[in-house]
Amino acid sequence: MRYSSASRAAARTTVRRVVVAAASALLLAGPLAATAHADQLPADQLPAELVEAISRDLKISADEYLERSERAQELADYARTFRAERPDDFAGAWLGTDGRPVVAVTNPDAARQAENDGYHATVAPVSADGLEQSLAELNRWVAALPRELASQVNSTSIDVFNNRLIVDIANSPAGRALNLPTLIANVQVMLTPGQPPNEPGPLGGDTYITADGDVRSTPLDRIGVCSFGFNAVDADGSAVNITAGHCDAVAREEGGSTVYLPNRENIDESVKIGAFTRSTVGEGSTLDYGIIGLDQAGADVGLNRPVIRGGNGSTLTVTGTAAPVAGAPVCKSGQSSYFTCGIVAADRIETQLVRADGTSTTIRGFATTVCTLSGDSGGAIVTGTLALGVISGSNSSGAPDCVEANLVLAPQGGTSSLGIAIQDIEAETGARVRTGAAA
Repeated sequence: MRYSSASRAAARTTVRRVVVAAASALLLAGPLAATAHADQLPADQLPAELVEAISRDLKISADEYLERSERAQELADYARTFRAERPDDFAGAWLGTDGRPVVAVTNPDAARQAENDGYHATVAPVSADGLEQSLAELNRWVAALPRELASQVNSTSIDVFNNRLIVDIANSPAGRALNLPTLIANVQVMLTPGQPPNEPGPLGGDTYITADGDVRSTPLDRIGVCSFGFNAVDADGSAVNITAGHCDAVAREEGGSTVYLPNRENIDESVKIGAFTRSTVGEGSTLDYGIIGLDQAGADVGLNRPVIRGGNGSTLTVTGTAAPVAGAPVCKSGQSSYFTCGIVAADRIETQLVRADGTSTTIRGFATTVCTLSGDSGGAIVTGTLALGVISGSNSSGAPDCVEANLVLAPQGGTSSLGIAIQDIEAETGARVRTGAAA
């Protein structure tokens, strides 16, 4: 779906959905090639607020949350090896709602191998390679459309659990008139409420604000509010924070927004802790990320430690990095909604971000069922105690709280958010998330 940046935009719901029942299961490619994870903290060392969010949102224990997170990464490693050995037979992999790892294959012989290796196997009609090719063809077709028509395609993705490609198309006259390419058959149409265009604008933990330079001379309507993501070091070893690129409101050629810790009593007395040194929202990249270079004041407040912050000041130590795996449990931390949890709904999704001037760009990430509110942009998404990604957008960003968001959006499938994989950001920037030793 097309997501609102989780900073200023109103809550939005999915639009006319065109489901292409053309293929099988989740692609485990690309990001999984870089899977690297570490030992995790034990359940008794997780913050109480995170344990509460896990129980509330996932209906499982903290121990099971950690076990499923690790199981998902083991599945990612196995799927990568299986696909390399049998590319024509591999059709995808995911973690089931019961936590059981599933491998999809295209024939009974491959199913027997997966089962002998200890995995539940299911047979699907199309290989992952074939599914990737279909998705690539579809995206090329969208890219070749005139801008006014291409803007009606909100996203293209893989519906893992129902084994199909999904194209979200706006419920507008132009969207309804859009004909999919004839090479794609078995199209099923579902109607859902309309969605206004996305807006650019300002997850994980503490609040930061951005200004055009000096906060005292920046108009209030130019001051953005976002959430810090993961503390990291850049390629030169300098302290940085990885967050969302759309939080950098200043034009790239002007040097990037200045970043402050807000003084809630007097905004002019906010403490400068650094500035964006690099950011992108689809310019020369398909990712939405920003790198905040931290000065000494940033280190002094703890932004050089491998931790994220949740409700009531609780902290979680990040012990490694992980790749998105469908069905894996995830939690996020942001300054508006603190810890909320869900699962990875799709490990690969491409969606359009529409700017204020009407131009658009394609953003690639992964989808989760986590509730994300306005101001959570840039915050941290973890699976277990491993860094998974940063929040880019959400369909619930304008809701006052997650209780209302869950009620309002339930008929359309519930809350959904867009994450940008941390391993993709590391590969593109050379930055490395800070991690602490697991007990």
